[in-house]
This record gives sequence, C-alpha cells and structure tokens, in this order.
Amino acid sequence: MSGDVTRVDLAIVGAGPCGLAAAVAAKRAGLSVVLFDRGPIVAGIASYPTYMTFFSTAERLSIGGLPFVVADEKPTRRDALAYYRSVASHYDLPVRQYETVETVAPATGDAGTEAASVRWRITSRTRSGEARETLARAVCVATGYFGRPNRLGVPGEELPHVQHGYTEGHYAWREPVVVVGGGNSAVDAALELLRSEARVHLVHFADDLDRGVKPWVRPVIANRIHDESIVAHFGARVTAIGPETVTIEGPKGVETLHATQVYLLTGYLPETGLLADLGVPIDPDTGIPAHDPATMATPLPGIYLAGVIASGFDANKIFIENGRDHGDRIVAHLLASAAH
Repeated sequence: MSGDVTRVDLAIVGAGPCGLAAAVAAKRAGLSVVLFDRGPIVAGIASYPTYMTFFSTAERLSIGGLPFVVADEKPTRRDALAYYRSVASHYDLPVRQYETVETVAPATGDAGTEAASVRWRITSRTRSGEARETLARAVCVATGYFGRPNRLGVPGEELPHVQHGYTEGHYAWREPVVVVGGGNSAVDAALELLRSEARVHLVHFADDLDRGVKPWVRPVIANRIHDESIVAHFGARVTAIGPETVTIEGPKGVETLHATQVYLLTGYLPETGLLADLGVPIDPDTGIPAHDPATMATPLPGIYLAGVIASGFDANKIFIENGRDHGDRIVAHLLASAAH
C-alpha cells in the first residue's frame, strides 16, 4: 500500500460523462474530488463502433456548461470523445485513469478522519500493480454498463474470435460472421458488416427484431433480411461456438453456421458489485440499487449513484441527457448535509 493517502470530499468511481459531470459539479461547489476509472475517460463511448452517430443532439450531451459544437445536428463518436476530453481538461479534473477500485469500506474512526462525519476508505490498484488508499467524505458510484456483458454461458464463448462488442466491419471483409442479438447494436453491426462485404448471419432468440430498433433503420435491415443478403435466424439460440463454427438450435432444429468472427451483442448488466459489497439493497427484479432519485443518495450515508447504474437492468431508462444532472443533485445533498 502506498504511504500517501488522498483525502477528498467526493470520490467518484467511473469517469464516464455522468461521472465527469458530477466531478464538475463538485469542483464548482468548492469540494475536493477525485475520479477513478479502470480504463480511459469515457471508456464506454470509446468502445462504441468507430463510425457511430449519436441519437441525441450535441446540446443534450453537453455537460459542465461547456457548449458541444459540431458541424452536423448529431455528433459522432469521435466528436464526443474530443468533447469530453476538452471538458476534463477545462476543469482540470483529477482522473486516475487505468486505476481499478477494489473495495469501498467504512473508515469512521481511522486516523485522520473526523468522528462526526461519515467517511469511506477506497482501496485501488494502478495498472503497474501499486495499491493506493483514498479517504472520502462521500462516494459516487458511476460505473456504467460496458464492463459486464450479458453472457450466453455456452461452450466456446471465451474463444479469441468472439467479441461482446463491435467496433467496425473492416476486419471482417469477405469473412463469414455471426451476429447474436436483435437490438440496435446488433442491427447496426450487421448492416455495417454487410457494407464491408462480410457474409452475415443474424441470430436472435425472439421471433422478430426488438421493438426499440430505430425506426429509420428498421426498414433497411428488414429489406436486407428479405433479400437474404443478411441471413436471419429468429427464434434460435446459440448452443456452442467452435473455432470456425456456431451451433444454433431453433425452428429448423440444430444448425451449424460457418463463422470466423462472432459478435455477441446481447446487452450488458449493471456493475453493482461495489454496491452489493457495501450492502446497498438491489431490487432482484429490476436490478435498481435503492436510492432517492431526488438526491441520488442510497440508504448508506455518503454513498451515491450517478448515471445508468441507477436504471438497473433497463439501460435505456438513463442516458447522458437525463443522467448528466445527477451530480448537481448529489452535490446539493452533500452541501445541505454539511450545513446541519
């Protein structure tokens, strides 16, 4: 353990847009803050497809009062990465990139803490393996979604050509590929892979694509399925993945598909491990950690939520545009608590 212990008012676990917005709110209020992320800032956006365009306008993705100016109405992934880097630089946010938080535990009574205040001890580890300790008056968990994919649990899922995400189609030029899923991510990937001349099979357990598929994309994918340039297997599930095969079972019985690349785009689960370890109640049906939406405070004094982690299993309930103000609620509650 490093001998230096950092002490801050607010420690934020996760440096996505909502975590950054919470840090900006804290700094504006004169609170000391530190952010942790096991990857780079806005790692979730960095993992999006290379040529992705957001649904939302730039104004609705902006944080910290800084304008998000782009040439077109809707920003691209590259626009967003540049914008959030500029916000972090403008406010000089102390982000500990590539540093993983391992535990959060009560620190009341430790040397250097105030007996009258609730404080937390965060242990973290850098990419070089160095262990660090941080004491904080409050902790905001803003861990997002993209580190915990919804796994199929089938043999071969861990093979190197199997991905729980998608970046771009260039790597699959004229290759046989299987895309698993029926939502926007799977549909966008299948279409882009097709444009890159991949031979695409789409496998989905339901009888049709998800209802939430973007309305301007649905007719495009429907036409490609109709003309069989994308071969769709509805009502089918993957049962095994081999080095160059995917075995599925569906209305036609057991089928073996040729595939040198497999994209399992079946969604993600909320990263609630830290909250569960702390004892924050998590609804088993919705996956939503117990919290007050007005303040984002959990039942544990000094533990807060920000961003999509507060939406449980339904990742579409909270996005940047309606999670970016969580930091303001947290800071207002912290300041009010300190005044009493």
